[in-house]
Amino acid sequence: EVKVHYEGKLIDGTVFDSSYERGAPASFPLDGLVPAWIIALQRMKAGDEWMLYVPPALGYGAQDKGPIPGNSVMIFRIELIDVLKR
Repeated sequence: EVKVHYEGKLIDGTVFDSSYERGAPASFPLDGLVPAWIIALQRMKAGDEWMLYVPPALGYGAQDKGPIPGNSVMIFRIELIDVLKR
């Protein structure tokens, strides 16, 4: 499980999710994330902040996911705060 601050937006700049806007970091199990996040988080250290440009094949693919249309390129700013041990 990881604790992160993040912002996700579409290639046109539309923000679809942001822990910064909510004012608190989020915690996620790795197996619940899109492939691009899993790949990146395995290479990040606590304190790192990365920008990810995610093609559909490493995101949600052709399916719509809430406000994210199918086949969307997504851009994420991810700040890894901590890797949480179970």
